[in-house]
Amino acid sequence: MAKRLTLYIILAMVLGIAVGFALNQRGGEDIAAIADYLKLLPDVFLKLIKMIIAPLVFATIVTGIAGMGDSAALGRIGAKALGWFISASLISLSLGMVLVNAFRPGESLALKAAPEVGELATKDLSLRHFVLEIFPTSAFDAMAQNNILQILVFSLFTGIALTAIREKGEVLVRGCEALAELMLQITDYVMRFAPFAVFGAIASVVATKGLGIIATYGVLVSEFYFGLALLWIILLTLGGLFLGRRIFTLIRYIREPVLVTFSTASSEAGLPKLFEQLDRFGVPRRISGFILPLGYSFNLDGSMMYMSFATIFIAQAYGIELTLTQQVLMLLTLMVTSKGIAGVPRASLVVIAATLSQFGLPVEGIALLLGVDTFLDMGRSATNIVGNAVATSVITRSEGMLQPLLPPEEEPPHAPAHTAADGRRGLNLDPEQ
Repeated sequence: MAKRLTLYIILAMVLGIAVGFALNQRGGEDIAAIADYLKLLPDVFLKLIKMIIAPLVFATIVTGIAGMGDSAALGRIGAKALGWFISASLISLSLGMVLVNAFRPGESLALKAAPEVGELATKDLSLRHFVLEIFPTSAFDAMAQNNILQILVFSLFTGIALTAIREKGEVLVRGCEALAELMLQITDYVMRFAPFAVFGAIASVVATKGLGIIATYGVLVSEFYFGLALLWIILLTLGGLFLGRRIFTLIRYIREPVLVTFSTASSEAGLPKLFEQLDRFGVPRRISGFILPLGYSFNLDGSMMYMSFATIFIAQAYGIELTLTQQVLMLLTLMVTSKGIAGVPRASLVVIAATLSQFGLPVEGIALLLGVDTFLDMGRSATNIVGNAVATSVITRSEGMLQPLLPPEEEPPHAPAHTAADGRRGLNLDPEQ
C-alpha cells in the first residue's frame, strides 16, 4: 500500500501541475473561483487529519507510559535513552530553525493570511500564554479543541496513574492500546485520500501562481536534504565518539533498513530489518527490544528537523515574522507534541497542523507541503532510522553490554522481529540473563 500510495501521490502531483498550468494559461476572471474549488480537496484532507489528533496522541502516550515497567535496569536504561532522545531532538529542531532562517525558502511565495491570523500569531506567542496553555481545565474541552499540549499533560497524568494502580488499570491500558490501533487504521484510510489532496493543492497553487511555484518547491526540497545531510554527519559523529571505529560497521549494517525506509517513506517499514542488523552488530535483543520502540516515539530526529523547518517555512510564506523568542517557544511545543505518534503515516503533518493551530498560524499552509511531502518524508524517515540505530548502539555500549562482532559464519540465527508493542510490555533487562 505504501509504494502504491507514493506512486499515486507522485502522479497526482504531476497531474496537478498540468491542470494548474492549463488553467493559468487560459486565464479569465473565474480562475480564482476554480482554484478555490480545487482547494476544497486539501481542505477536506486537513479536517480528516485534525480529526485523529486528540485520540491518537492520548492513546499512544498513555500506553507507552503505562507499559514501561519498573525494574531498576529498565529505569536506568530508560533515563539514558530519554536523555539522548531529548538532546538529539534539540539538535534536530535547532538545526531546522537555523537553516530555515538562513535560507528563508517561504518568502518567495508571498501568500496572504487573514489579518486576524497574523495578529494572533504575533500577539499571543508569549511565555505567559505558553505556560497557561499547557494545563487543561477540562480534558474533554482540550480534546474538543484539539489542544495538543493540554492533551499531552492529561495523557502523562493518566499514564503515570495507571502505572501506580497496576492490575486495576489493566483494562484501561488495553482499551488505550485498542484505541491506538483503531486510530492507526483510521489514519490509513485518511491517507488514501492524500493523492486527491495533493492534486487539489498543487493545481490550485499553480493555477493562481504559475509554474514559478515549482522552482520554489525545488529549492525547498534541496535545502531540506542539505539539512538532513548535516544532521546525519552530526549524529554519526556523536555515535563515533562512543563507538569508535565500529560506527563504520554500524553504517554498513543499517544500509538495508535505511533503504527500505527511504523507498517506502515509512520508519516502521525498516524496523524488523533494523532489529536483525543490530543483532549482528552486537546489541542484545533485550536492549534493542526496549530502546527501539521507545525511540520510535521519542527519537524521530528527521521528523523533528522537518517540523521546525516546515512550520517556520509556512509562517514565512504568509509574511508572518516571528521573533527568536517566539520561534523557540514554538520549537519547544513541537518537541513536546511530537512524542508518541510513531508509526503514523505523514505523522509530521499531524503535529505541524496541531502546532500551527495552537499558535494561531495559518493551518491551510500545510497544503503548500502536500505536493512534496512524499519526497521530504522519504528523507526524514530514513534519518529517523539512523538516529535510532545510533542511539540504541551508544546506550548499549554505555551499559557495557555491546557484544563483540562475530564472523559471518558464526552469526546466530536471526531472532523474530519485535514489534513496538513488545517493547511496551516490560522486558527483562538484567545483563546476567
